[in-house]
Amino acid sequence: MQSIWNGAISFGLVSIPVKLANATVSHAVSFRQIHTEDGGRIRYRKVCELEEKEVPSSEIGKGFEDADGSIIPITEEDLASLPLPTTRTIDIVAFVESERIDPLQMGNAYYLMVNGAPAAKPYALLREALRRSERVAIAKFALRGRERLGMLRVVDEVIAMHTLHWPDEIRSPEEAAPETDVTVRDAELDLADALMDTLGDVDLDSLHDDYREAVEEMVTAKVEGREPEPEKEPKQGEGTVIDLMSALESSVREAKRSRGEGEGEEGQAEGEDGGKGEEAEVTSLSSRRRTGTRAKSSTGSGSGAKKKSAPAKKKASSGSGKSASSSSRAKSGSGRSSTAKKTASSGSGTKKTASSSTAKKKTASSRKRSA
Repeated sequence: MQSIWNGAISFGLVSIPVKLANATVSHAVSFRQIHTEDGGRIRYRKVCELEEKEVPSSEIGKGFEDADGSIIPITEEDLASLPLPTTRTIDIVAFVESERIDPLQMGNAYYLMVNGAPAAKPYALLREALRRSERVAIAKFALRGRERLGMLRVVDEVIAMHTLHWPDEIRSPEEAAPETDVTVRDAELDLADALMDTLGDVDLDSLHDDYREAVEEMVTAKVEGREPEPEKEPKQGEGTVIDLMSALESSVREAKRSRGEGEGEEGQAEGEDGGKGEEAEVTSLSSRRRTGTRAKSSTGSGSGAKKKSAPAKKKASSGSGKSASSSSRAKSGSGRSSTAKKTASSGSGTKKTASSSTAKKKTASSRKRSA
C-alpha cells in the first residue's frame, strides 16, 4: 500500500513512527475533454499572464492574493519557518466517546501503518488501549499545506484516521429546515414505520454503483462497435402535491412485492374476485377532499331516510292499539263461550288484525242467536 505521508504519532511521551495511506479508492469513470469537430484533446497549459507564455512547474511558486488584488509571494522557506509542531506529527490531544463526533465533521479516511519494526510495539499498545476503552483519539496534524483535525479509531487490527472539519466549518442546519410548520399524524407515522420494517436491513457489501456500471457497459459497446442495450428509465415524480397516505400504502405494498411477501394473499384475492387485485392509486389532496364531501352527503341522505321511517312505525303501533281495543270489546260481548286469541303482529300487519277482529264479532253474534 503506497504511503502519502511520513511522520509519527505523539502519544504523551511516546512517539510512534507511522506512514499514512489512503483507506479508500475511487472507481468513478473519468472523461477527457475533446474538440467535438475533430475529436482532438483539450489541454490546459499554465501560462504567465505577463509574458503570455507557458511556464514549467519548476518556475511556479505560491502567492497570497490581498484584498486589493495584489499578490504577495510565499516561499517554501516561509512556510517551513512557521512554529507548527504538527508538521510531521499526529499530536493526540484528547480521548472522547465516539458518539460525540458528529458524522457531519468526518472527511477522508486513512490507514496508519507502522514505519519500521521498532514502531510495532507502541503501535499495538495504542491500538489495544483504544479498543479496550471504547473511545477514539482526537489529534491535530498538518497535511498538504494546512493543519487539520483528525480522529483515530481501531478497524480490525489497524488504526484508522478520519479527517475532521473544524467546528466553525460546519454550517447551521436551520437554513435548510422547512419554512412552514408541518403536522404529522400518528397514522402516517405508523405507515412510515411499516414501510421501514418492510424494507428491512441490507448488506452494505451488496450495494454497488449502477450508474458507473451503465457507463462502462456503454463504453464497452462503443469499443466493440455495437449499440448499447437501452436501459429502463426509472419512474420520476411529477413534483405535485400527492396524498401522502396513499403513497405510503402503495410503497408498503410495492416493497412487500419486491421482497416476495404477501404473494399468497394477493393470489387468494385474485381467486375470489376473479381478477387481479386492485392497486392503490396516488391521488391529489384536492380530489381526496371532493370524494370525502360526496361520501358525507350520501351518508346524510341515508340518515334522512331513517328519520322518515320513524313516523311510519309510530302509526303502525297506534293502529295495532286500536285493533287490540276492538278485540277486547268482542270478548265482553261473547261472554264465557268465546276465548279471543291475541294476534302478535308488527309494522305492516295492522290491516290483517282489524279484519280478524271483525270476523270474531260476527261469530260471536251468530252463536248468541243459536243459543
